[in-house]
Amino acid sequence: MDHQNVDLDSRRSSSFSSSRRRSLSISFSLPRQFEDLIDSVAVSEAGDIGDRALHSNRTSASGRSHFSLDNLSQNRSVFPLQDDNACIPIGLSTLNNVSADVDTQLQSGETKDEEKEVPWLLEHITCLLSLAVFGILGVLARYGLQKLFGPGVVGATSDHSYMYLDLPSNMVGSFLMGWLGVTFKANILKISDQLAIGLTTGFLGSLTTFSGWNQKMLDLSVNGQWVFAVLGISLGLFLVAYSIIFGIETAKGLKWLHRRLNAPSFCHITTCITNKYYCLLTFMTTLLLMLVLLWSIFGSLATKDFETDSSEAQLFLACMIGPFGVWIRWYLARFNGRGIGKNGALKWLPFGTLAANVLAACVMAALATLKKVVKTRNCNTVASGMQLGLLGCLSTVSTFVAEFHAMRESKHPWRAYAYATVTFTISFVLGTFIYSIPVWVGGYD
Repeated sequence: MDHQNVDLDSRRSSSFSSSRRRSLSISFSLPRQFEDLIDSVAVSEAGDIGDRALHSNRTSASGRSHFSLDNLSQNRSVFPLQDDNACIPIGLSTLNNVSADVDTQLQSGETKDEEKEVPWLLEHITCLLSLAVFGILGVLARYGLQKLFGPGVVGATSDHSYMYLDLPSNMVGSFLMGWLGVTFKANILKISDQLAIGLTTGFLGSLTTFSGWNQKMLDLSVNGQWVFAVLGISLGLFLVAYSIIFGIETAKGLKWLHRRLNAPSFCHITTCITNKYYCLLTFMTTLLLMLVLLWSIFGSLATKDFETDSSEAQLFLACMIGPFGVWIRWYLARFNGRGIGKNGALKWLPFGTLAANVLAACVMAALATLKKVVKTRNCNTVASGMQLGLLGCLSTVSTFVAEFHAMRESKHPWRAYAYATVTFTISFVLGTFIYSIPVWVGGYD
């Protein structure tokens, strides 16, 4: 019996020592290509990773580490795995965790979850409902900002100027992205992953729109106002880029003031959550009721005002179909940080966000052409509703500018401008073929 105990202790000691040696070896001899890989994946996933976030969170909850921008900022030593492009932060601060895990597994023989695992389907459905509800709220906020700053009230924006109608919503969404999607995102995640996804991907992604921005520049170019079109793109990029910086800095200032005042953190409410399963079930039920209510209201209003061809009828239809655009964008975001090809080339380029914005811009241009050709009330209402809702939610500026900002702050700032150039060039050129050339050839007004 004593002999068996000695053997067990020696195995533990050997496992602990070997784990420590491996950790130290990895910590102090990180290859240069691994650092570049981590930097590329980090900037590409800075905005959104879609439904992969659920998989990452479940992996983390099951006891396995996964890549995190917060961990990256605190500990620069990381090691990439071949599992879903995830990375384990390894350094001196994690040695105790590694040795503790080894010791625990040797004593128990297996890992036991302390609480009941939440079903994947429940998490997934809750995310979809959160995206839908917050997406509708984003459409309403974008429409409100259009009317507020448009010719009817403030008069700061118009369809005939480089100060396009969606510029205020893009700036506000970028500013809030600095708050909710960068500085305070970790705090919101402590409360609910689904809430964080709903606020950033759902609300802010729908509040901002890239397709509307691109289409307004196409409208200017069709009318021969090429200087305004170029100015609208360059000035618009400058304004949203500094809006997120302003958001981040003000959020940091609020955090500093919060610490100086020793105010209680709102994240302490998470200590009251003892059963994640029932909390998530309650959240899902609430979101479902809200979505049914919103769809019922806007569905009845859209049916009533459909024949009027008013902007209100277009808004009601947009709120009905907007969630589908959010869902498509969320699923496309899973390709961010993956690269292309078998070897995953160009991992720094967020192909998911790029695909969503270019696709929305092309369909937006096609619907604009359709409205020129088919000049009827019903066609204009349906096409405009799809442009405002489906395509406005499918494309995003908040995620785009978060990725742009991350690239500017990385070791390769040129990637930010390359990413912006690729996005605008592809969208504008394809839009010219789909919209501008048919308008010029057909002589449409």
